Amino acid sequence: MCMCFQKMLYNYVLSLQTKVKISWSLILLFLFINCLVVAQPDQIGDSLKVLIESAKEDTSKVNLLVKLSTHYRRSSSEEAIRYGIEARDLSKKLNFQKGEANALKYIGMGYYFLGEYVETINYWQLAMEKFESFGDLIGISNMQNNIGAVYFNRGDDNRAVEYYLQSLNVAQQMDDKFRIASALLNIGNVYMNKPLTYKQALDYFLKALSINESLKNNEAIGTTVVNLGELYLRLNQTDSALYYFNRSLELLEQTDGNVPYSLNNIGKAHFKNENFDLAYNYHQQAYERAKLNDAILEMSQAIISMGHVYAEQENYLMARVAYDDARELAQSISARYELKEAFEGLAISYEKLSDYPNAYRFQILFGQIKDTIYNAENEKRITALIQGNEIDQQKVEIELQDLAFQKQRLVKNAFLAGLVFILIIAFITFRNYMNKVKTNRLLDTQKLEIENLLKNILPAKVAKELREDGRATSRYFKNVSVLFTDFKDFTKISSGLSPNELVAELNDFFNAFDNIIEKHYMEKIKTIGDAYMCVGGLPSINKTHAVNAIEAGLEMQEFMISNNKKRIEQGKTPWNLRVGIHTGAVTAGVVGSKKYAYDIWGSAVNTASRMESNGEVGKVNISASTFELVKDKFDCFYRGKILAKNIGEIDMYFVEGEK
Repeated sequence: MCMCFQKMLYNYVLSLQTKVKISWSLILLFLFINCLVVAQPDQIGDSLKVLIESAKEDTSKVNLLVKLSTHYRRSSSEEAIRYGIEARDLSKKLNFQKGEANALKYIGMGYYFLGEYVETINYWQLAMEKFESFGDLIGISNMQNNIGAVYFNRGDDNRAVEYYLQSLNVAQQMDDKFRIASALLNIGNVYMNKPLTYKQALDYFLKALSINESLKNNEAIGTTVVNLGELYLRLNQTDSALYYFNRSLELLEQTDGNVPYSLNNIGKAHFKNENFDLAYNYHQQAYERAKLNDAILEMSQAIISMGHVYAEQENYLMARVAYDDARELAQSISARYELKEAFEGLAISYEKLSDYPNAYRFQILFGQIKDTIYNAENEKRITALIQGNEIDQQKVEIELQDLAFQKQRLVKNAFLAGLVFILIIAFITFRNYMNKVKTNRLLDTQKLEIENLLKNILPAKVAKELREDGRATSRYFKNVSVLFTDFKDFTKISSGLSPNELVAELNDFFNAFDNIIEKHYMEKIKTIGDAYMCVGGLPSINKTHAVNAIEAGLEMQEFMISNNKKRIEQGKTPWNLRVGIHTGAVTAGVVGSKKYAYDIWGSAVNTASRMESNGEVGKVNISASTFELVKDKFDCFYRGKILAKNIGEIDMYFVEGEK
């Protein structure tokens, strides 16, 4: 998600002896802070507390409490809320409406930094109503931008744009250049959420930059250029992106701005240039800086970026951990754009780790939140709102120079505006139709992806039954062939490998086995540690399952011989595989309601396992029941008998090869 201009905090100069004089506002947060340049933050707090202790119960004390609430907004949000509530209560007692409005604003600010957005919006709505009651346009504009920013951070562009445009209208009434620039930048951020409107986003960012440079406001400039950098990054122009990101970092370091966001974006640019170590370093710096201020949104963004680095380096275990940590942080503040990225990363990581139930679960969550953010009707309404309030650069300059002259232009161009309005309606109607077509295609694609994922977890027939009926019926199969594999001396070999190396080795073997059994019409059931289990003859019944199982087992051994030859040449320890097969009756079905698993039960499963454990490395050991079905096709060597639980003695044979 792009950085909104409203995420930054601007310094504001207040006097203890006079009323509020000047306010430099952000799109997200318009804060008012008493800046004592020489004093340290702890000295400021202590000084204000001393003044409050000796202050009378009047409006001056309210202003001091508000200043103290502002001072603690980052370092101790609970303290900020407490002093804000004290200022509100005293304002009510004194009937000091402006003091009450400011107190409500800073109570909301405290909740914002705690990531409690419901309470934040509630207090800012109350503050806006109070500002409206005595006609404070500055306060109204501040609250409209603040509320819009919270909705934007939560992925609700529709509601965000409504508040941005309201704030823009108020700013125009006041002829406030800074707030006009803020609104332009906010609307540009909404445009930047959609690749087809990147050009419009660039136009709005450049307009905002021009105004902020004329005001010589370094923090506003720093915030604007970081947005420009992110846009160029999305356009794959990394050199331009890095130029703007580094410029923003320099400016924001000087003004106590949102440094973590600039650091994280520098990391993204290096990531795109495939400088992964450097990228990770910047993401780590971003996280540490955000953690110092308990900035949950920026913390989650940095961790997601670290997850991307791990995933790009195919370290999916660490990527999964990072995405899961980011998910928890994003959920705590309902940050939907970050949740979307975390869900997508988790789905891919689990799929790469062959944990298909979890991959399926997070793919569903990813699709759901993506649909929420990119709802077609919201797209239509947002664009209509923005286009209905389009402001070109010439119009902005005219408004800033002469409001009266602007009104004359509007009257003069009324006919042209009507014509443009008709064209916009026609364009929106056509685009709405195209959006519906696009949405239907997206839904079809997601449906296919989900079906394919389900097929990877369950047999095709079972997946179809589960999808259509909501359940899968267990079935009894009279005659199937169960195949087990296991590695001899697995514990000894695994002790000499790192966890990542061990998982990678097993993954290579099991992927090869998956391809082999698919070729021989076998169905994979599961892996248990280093053991691999599959079965022939279900869920689709066939008469060749015993032959198929032996052919698959022989090919597995051939694969291991070839693989071990390479390992020995490289000076590595070979892996020794045993294969056992038994033919008999089983019951098959789906277990679980949250994480589906297709499994088989019966004495045939246990007997097949005994065939494997009593086999030899490089051999395929089969039971007498399997031998009777394949003796005309394969040469087999009789080995003797083995005692099987609940069955008795069973003859065993080594398969020597085809006749």
